[in-house]
Amino acid sequence: MALLDKTFYIETFGCQMNVHDSEKVIGTLLHEGYRRVDTEMEAGLILYNTCSIRDKAEQKVFNRLNDYKALHKKGKRFAVLGCVAQQEGEKIFERAPYVSLVSGSASYRKLPEMLAQLEAGTERITGLDDRQTEEAFETEFTARSNPHRGYITIIEGCDKFCAYCVVPYTRGKERSRTSSSVLAEARHMADAGYTDIQLLGQNVNSYKDPSGKMSFAELLTAVGQVHGIRRVRFTTSHPRDFTRDIVEAIENVPTLCDHVHLPVQSGSTDVLRRMQREYTREWYLERIAWIRAARRPISLTTDIIVGFPGENERDFEQTLALLEQVQYDAVFAFKYSPRPNTPAVSMEESVPEDVKTARLQQLLDYQREIQRANYLKHVGELVEVMVEGHNRARGQISGRSSQNMVVNFTTGAPILPALGSYLNVRITGAFPNSLLGEAVVWNAAAADRSRHPMDVPVKISVV
Repeated sequence: MALLDKTFYIETFGCQMNVHDSEKVIGTLLHEGYRRVDTEMEAGLILYNTCSIRDKAEQKVFNRLNDYKALHKKGKRFAVLGCVAQQEGEKIFERAPYVSLVSGSASYRKLPEMLAQLEAGTERITGLDDRQTEEAFETEFTARSNPHRGYITIIEGCDKFCAYCVVPYTRGKERSRTSSSVLAEARHMADAGYTDIQLLGQNVNSYKDPSGKMSFAELLTAVGQVHGIRRVRFTTSHPRDFTRDIVEAIENVPTLCDHVHLPVQSGSTDVLRRMQREYTREWYLERIAWIRAARRPISLTTDIIVGFPGENERDFEQTLALLEQVQYDAVFAFKYSPRPNTPAVSMEESVPEDVKTARLQQLLDYQREIQRANYLKHVGELVEVMVEGHNRARGQISGRSSQNMVVNFTTGAPILPALGSYLNVRITGAFPNSLLGEAVVWNAAAADRSRHPMDVPVKISVV
């Protein structure tokens, strides 16, 4: 059964891991002879790559399926991929009988054979793996959506089993790629003109090289030394596996960005114990001390959950005190929401919704003032910015610094710099979430990415 000339539409929900998974799925589909289209209406195969981290994620997926279920009568086929697919399994067929394919992320390596079954007319196909899966999803057919910045997944799955988190159940156990395969992909990307690489994993620093050749810090160093790569980032780290040699690598390798995202989740040791994070406030702060003692300033960001079962006012105050002590440059904060099959679902002492809401707002307000002061400290500094966008209406260019801060700036030149190029920018102003500046060096030849960025001549424009 032909799928309307093998056309497909894909929508992605969730994190950077899901975004990169979709890039690999798209590449696989293209290699199998499919053609990507812009809307569900045009597609023969409609795929939703799903996330189950946040509350009501499943309902969002089923709402989307319901919006377009009438298209099934026109011969279109539906696929649900990712975490919701693994979590809900064949129950998806019961709730949405017009869905033909359900596949968790650990089964994407089987996608070509599942597509073949779909084309042969099979009505219901499942790709669901338990935690015994050893294989990672590696493919040479990744269809990268950004021509300048690219992702490399180095570890999949999670073995941490935090009490609130569904990821260990939806993405399987930790499975690392060999360092040689990661480096081969990094070199291939550099040869293709990519200068900004981000290493990904549910717990990226839990990486364990199956070949035994490299630690995570050594892999960071090796990727940072690939010719042509200008910046290397990594996310997300877990405090339990954050070692001092990671900081040493950032200190010693200029291409490693001076930014660490280290989720704490709570400033209270009692709450951390209930969360099953397996570290204390003091353990976490020891790692913060390593970062703060580095020879170059390293920006720090984190994740926090408020209103976890049993969190009392004193626990919450300890979280606010942690913000004051660490002085994060950004905090991603969320109200606790129960996730299916996790230990926290059955915990007593739930926090009322209105209390969660009030605490979240208080935390965000508190952090906003910290960021306001932090960002003001950068005024007068000269920072390197990678160009990511043009706002012609406002006459501004936007990008990010090595510390992962958004910088909006002007060049004083009539020609806009190329996306993906790098400019030195003098910071002239600050807001709680972004910086303002003026370029002091405009790289007029940056559009030519056949050469290493450091080899490109510059045009000086003093403003």
